Amino acid sequence: MTAPVFVVEHFDAGGGGHYVLDGPEGRHAVSVKRLQPGEDVILTDGAGRWADCVVLGTEGKDRLIVQLDSVTEEPVAQPRITVVQALPKGDRGELAVETMTEVGVDAVVPWQAARCITQWKGDRGLKALGKWRATAREAGKQSRRVRFPEVADLATTKQVAALLARADFAAVLHSDFERGSQALATAELPDEGEIVLVVGPEGGVAKDELALFEEAGAKAYVLGPTVLRTSTAGTAAAALLLGRTGRWS
Repeated sequence: MTAPVFVVEHFDAGGGGHYVLDGPEGRHAVSVKRLQPGEDVILTDGAGRWADCVVLGTEGKDRLIVQLDSVTEEPVAQPRITVVQALPKGDRGELAVETMTEVGVDAVVPWQAARCITQWKGDRGLKALGKWRATAREAGKQSRRVRFPEVADLATTKQVAALLARADFAAVLHSDFERGSQALATAELPDEGEIVLVVGPEGGVAKDELALFEEAGAKAYVLGPTVLRTSTAGTAAAALLLGRTGRWS
């Protein structure tokens, strides 16, 4: 069994390198996972710092005592991959964030596209954003990542265009073969820097949005002959890019 991952705020160990994991993470380790002395665990801050640890014992229902000897920092992967995700309906947004986290996306930017049925407004929008961020955290733990993806604030179309303009490679997934879109599998990719991929809503990217993105330097690409849903397209495209850039090699 692979060692489970738990998130910590800091790595300040006590005397002898003993560290106490408490709070919700400690409760999950003790009462849900029922970890026993001698078992391995990984502690991470979710920002790249992590430590291999061995369970020494437990206290009550929510305190796990581990041996923490040294902390390692994982380097930032190159090239960095950001997915701009148009807001899907229902819980498909969390599905998109979950699977993109699992494959290795570095950042997710929620986007209020013109054709999005879902609207993030007021408290409802803040609650939905919180769910996306919680999903990224939990999926990061499940997939044993030590650098979780950043989930940005909701972006407007102009903000997305600005992000594309700064990218080293910018792509908009588009299913219209008649426009002569290039296959993403044949695109020339950078060895480092920032790759930004835009995934539109179920109704597609509007013409004025596509024109603005192309003006910012993004090109339209297709994944293949079939049309994927917005909640799965980002994951499929990211997997392709991760393989082609060597990050999965």
